[in-house]
Amino acid sequence: MYAGTFGCYTCWAVVFLIIFVLFFLLVPGYTTVCTTTPVY
Repeated sequence: MYAGTFGCYTCWAVVFLIIFVLFFLLVPGYTTVCTTTPVY
């Protein structure tokens, strides 16, 4: 039963890891696009 809960926690950890990776990959892209486009 402990292995089941541990597996569930590892599954959530993988999901959060993927979300963090996507977040860190997309945020710099949006910031560079916003900073490179001239706003007058």
